[in-house]
Amino acid sequence: MANHPPEPLTPPVATDKGHILLVEDDDACREALGRVLQREGYAVSLAPDFREALDILESEQRVDLLLTDVVMPDRVNGVALARMARLRRQELKVVYMTAYNIPGIEREALGPILRKPVEDDVLISEITKALAS
Repeated sequence: MANHPPEPLTPPVATDKGHILLVEDDDACREALGRVLQREGYAVSLAPDFREALDILESEQRVDLLLTDVVMPDRVNGVALARMARLRRQELKVVYMTAYNIPGIEREALGPILRKPVEDDVLISEITKALAS
C-alpha cells in the first residue's frame, strides 16, 4: 500500500457550527487537529504562533473559538494569547491544550484545559460545550 500525503486543509469557509482559530506551534499536530475539526464541520484557521493568531483576530474574519496550545515558543504562551485575544474580541470562547502539568494554570485559564494527546471525541465534546456556553 502506497503512502499518500494527508489531504490539505481547505480555506476557512463560514459554517453554522462555528469558526475555530487553532494555534499550535507543532506543524504536524496543527494540521492533524485542523483536519479533525474540519471533518466535524467547523471552519478552521491555523496559526503557528501568537503573532499570526493576533493578525487573524485583528482582521474582519469571523472567529468563535480560540483553541490554543499553552506552551509555545517566544514569550507569549497560550494563556497570555487568550487574554490578548479577549481584548480584541470579548465574546471569544477559549479552549486550551497542553502536554505539560503546569501548576496553577487552572486559576489563570479562561476556559477548559485538555491534556495532549487529546482524543478526537474529547476535543469535539469540549469545543461543542464551549461554543454553547
